[in-house]
Amino acid sequence: MKGLVWLAAGASLIVPLALTAQSTDGTKMDSTKKSDSGSVLPPITINGYATLSYTWADHPLDTLIVGRAYDRNYNSFTLNVVNLTVERVAPTDRFAAGFHGELWFGQNAAVVQSVGLDLGPDATIWQAYAVLNLPTRNPDHYFQLKAGKMATLLGVEVGEDVLNPNLGLGYQDVFLEPFTDTGIELDAKVSSSWDAELRVVNGWDQVTDVNLSKTIVGRLGLTPDSKTLVALTGYFGPEQPGNNANERTGINLVASRKLDSAATVFVQLDYGQEAQAAADSALATWVGAGLWVTYDVTSAATLAFRSDYINDRNGARTSGVLGFPPNNGLKVGSITATVNVKYWPHALLRPEIRFDHASQPVFDAHESQFSIGLGMSYIY
Repeated sequence: MKGLVWLAAGASLIVPLALTAQSTDGTKMDSTKKSDSGSVLPPITINGYATLSYTWADHPLDTLIVGRAYDRNYNSFTLNVVNLTVERVAPTDRFAAGFHGELWFGQNAAVVQSVGLDLGPDATIWQAYAVLNLPTRNPDHYFQLKAGKMATLLGVEVGEDVLNPNLGLGYQDVFLEPFTDTGIELDAKVSSSWDAELRVVNGWDQVTDVNLSKTIVGRLGLTPDSKTLVALTGYFGPEQPGNNANERTGINLVASRKLDSAATVFVQLDYGQEAQAAADSALATWVGAGLWVTYDVTSAATLAFRSDYINDRNGARTSGVLGFPPNNGLKVGSITATVNVKYWPHALLRPEIRFDHASQPVFDAHESQFSIGLGMSYIY
């Protein structure tokens, strides 16, 4: 293994909801017990969500909205996903073990499938990993060892749609990042401001490795104050089937700043390259940039704006993918506005409008496309 790249991401950009598991009569299940050392373990929690959506676009390709992931079905009411998450958190103040598992059912599963894991087109294991905590003398600092299938360290947006500012995913998440990694990770909280993660994995979206080499992913995170997060992420490793030499390398920068009690800004920058991945077997390169602004209009309604752009200079990331035609280079971007309505307990309603523009007529012989969508989620 030739390289080591460090990156940082704000895992605290978006915080998931958790609800302690309950029995059928509504009483809390007693899922705690004492460990071998006599200390009480945290409870096993069961939570998740279900999302349904509808999307319309003015230039679909038959029943497909080109370039989209979760919102790719044109003029169709869609069961996006039913997520079931089971977890036991590993306490960071002592030697402890934990686990995290997420099952997905629904059409989103087809987009995020990993090589070597086949539960059918509408089901997948999104994450499944174990955690071993290694405490230090400082209770606020720790090391953790994780092993299994884990969500990517890259980017602002995550796989779980209810945790994102917008309903549909942007181009950076869909085309410039993996969805998941399978391997091992060392996670270190070394001070109140710095944290780091280092992964050795099979490759992008690979439960079964497609070659004999591994990919290294690193993350370095900085929180200089309570309002600011900066994350630098890098990756290095061959990703082509049966090829151990043609490395894919890249870097990802994420930063966020809370401007006041209601407004937050996120920025993401990407650069990547891959040997012999261009159409003429030359070096392929790509870049991306994204800006998100969220504003809490009220305690129950948040407006989210996203502007994103990618330049796939040699077509290595977009050619023939999700309805994009074969190409030797494509520039594409979008502007998206979403209202996140949370007036009902456990429910999230998200109307969304989006405008896409590309350097080629990829949207059913048009360079631009307008779409509207509506998502409804129940979070339990």
